[in-house]
Amino acid sequence: MIGPRLRRVAAFAATLAAAGTILVACGDDEESSIDYLIDARVSDYNVNTRDGYAEGALMALTRVLPGFSLIGPDGQIVADRDVGTATLTETSPMTVRYDFNPDAVYSDGKPMVCDDLVLAATALGGRVRGFDAATNAGYRDIDKVDCTPGAKTATVTFDKDSEFREWRGLFGAGTLLPAHVVGRIAGVPDVVGTLNGKNRAAIAKIAKAWNTGFAIAPGDEIDPETFVASGPYRVESYSTDRGLRLVANDKWWGQKPVLGDVTVWPLGTDGKTAVDDGVVDVADTADLALADTVAGRDPQGPQGDEQGGDAQDGEGAETDRSAARDIAPLAVTNLVFADTGVTADLKVRQALATCMPRDRLAREHGSNGIVWSLHSASPADTLGPSLNVQFGRRYPRSNVARARTLLEQRVADENGRRAKPVIRIGYPAGSASSAAVVKTIADACVGAGITVKDASSPDLSVAGLGKKVDALLMSGDTFAAAGTSSGIPALYALYPGDPLNLSDYRNAEVGKAITGLSETASDSARLPLLRKIDTQAWDQLPTIPLYGSVRGRDASAAVQRMVPGMGRSGTGWNMDRWGMTR
Repeated sequence: MIGPRLRRVAAFAATLAAAGTILVACGDDEESSIDYLIDARVSDYNVNTRDGYAEGALMALTRVLPGFSLIGPDGQIVADRDVGTATLTETSPMTVRYDFNPDAVYSDGKPMVCDDLVLAATALGGRVRGFDAATNAGYRDIDKVDCTPGAKTATVTFDKDSEFREWRGLFGAGTLLPAHVVGRIAGVPDVVGTLNGKNRAAIAKIAKAWNTGFAIAPGDEIDPETFVASGPYRVESYSTDRGLRLVANDKWWGQKPVLGDVTVWPLGTDGKTAVDDGVVDVADTADLALADTVAGRDPQGPQGDEQGGDAQDGEGAETDRSAARDIAPLAVTNLVFADTGVTADLKVRQALATCMPRDRLAREHGSNGIVWSLHSASPADTLGPSLNVQFGRRYPRSNVARARTLLEQRVADENGRRAKPVIRIGYPAGSASSAAVVKTIADACVGAGITVKDASSPDLSVAGLGKKVDALLMSGDTFAAAGTSSGIPALYALYPGDPLNLSDYRNAEVGKAITGLSETASDSARLPLLRKIDTQAWDQLPTIPLYGSVRGRDASAAVQRMVPGMGRSGTGWNMDRWGMTR
């Protein structure tokens, strides 16, 4: 019997083969459009900002803004030679030569050049202040980028001690924003010279343009001179009732997309109406009922608010996923705590972890109903399942009496009192499963003296942690599809000082362990590092892992060559190869 992963690998191979042969032209039986539902907002064209990274931008835009690589269907790094080649030329120090395809141009006709790579390396490297990058993973190791402005070649030299094994994933899909557009928005024509210089005021203008110049929302007019594309599709329009409309990029130098346009339905658009009207052809969502509907199956489970009914009370039929046959996911649903306010107190975090029924949450919402107890590795990691058993003794089920005792151990105020904690858990509104998770935690912990409030809202972002909410309910490091096969950059959610570390957790031993994991693929070398991370993280609880994230990645029977994407790019990773037969 062929397992799901082997079927997906076979489909992936077939897709790549088709990309070079039978997909050169559209058949007479294929229509010109397809509709793709995702369960996350798209509020930033720049997928590297904190909001752009945490939302569904990469799910929607992987084939609009390609790079030297992309995240494939199993979360693996796949070279994208349409954009160019990345070649390791030296190992000490690690040096990589990047050559753009001579034909590579943006949709405004301007060439893709090394200036774009310098901008990405600077914005994501963390050494130049002002850039609101979501993470510096890998880019922090870059020492210098040799680039002659306007050239098609760049040489990237890493720090002498760096052995970052995921270098092939750097400058991938979404990272290469057009430097000429950023420079125009900033009023700084010489981007490379400015970034290599000492004019702080000019650099600040570039950073501001990179941070805010690509905000996008339903109803906004899409300026083709700003939202330029480098892939087979470009953004034509964005509205609540028509979704995020992608059309073929006539400046694309590679094989033309099979279909002339794709409509993406993010959270905040009329995606639910599109599903009800039978318009949606492909879905990538945590709302399994919606995915069932798109696939033509009888929907099971509660549906969400904006994309599936009323989820305000989190009610729904109790489910048991213990008998499910889910493919091991790359992401883990977890609570991420603020380091200020009520959750700054370790005893409060421990009490919440003690009273919440992690076993019930996993049974009702998790991959195969399994409680996941690792901060360091996902269920898809080769070492994950066995290591998960070792850490499974930590807070396995609800213990209200123990939670009350932990709260009583807090330091009393000057009147000898200890205030009852009120913890606001946030997530983007519209998810029935998230609402149900928060309600289950609230019901279980009220007896311990902890009030848990559902603080979801349509516009909640990661910046709200510590301000609007005390904890975020996230899938891995995002509110959308998440994860890679290597676990990088998600591991940097615990790395001291990295922007992805939303809890601002500072532990030097964990930082060294993450660096070690970024430099080795050997299971024997990785095992003690994973153990080190989880031992320390469980002691301090910057986050609480709950269960492997479950998503529905489905399509109607009319869709051809859709290969479900398990990683952060989601199922849209190969949307230019999709076809339709009706």
